[in-house]
Amino acid sequence: MKITGRIVSKTDCAEEIAEALSPDNAGFMKCSGASGVLTAEFSGESPKTVLATADDYLMNLSVAWQISESAKEHTKNSKVK
Repeated sequence: MKITGRIVSKTDCAEEIAEALSPDNAGFMKCSGASGVLTAEFSGESPKTVLATADDYLMNLSVAWQISESAKEHTKNSKVK
């Protein structure tokens, strides 16, 4: 049995986050970003594999998103001075 899933997120830094997560684009997952939309697609032979892959992706997405937000805030504060 083939199981698939997709998570779609809207963010103004979709391309940057997709690039940061690109090392994970092997085997069970593919992440891409364009026009403010970040898409991760998962596939596997068992629910456990797909769930584990999605869980890993969400953890990595959380870190990448926090770094992106921090960088935007830093850039914004640098321009104010």
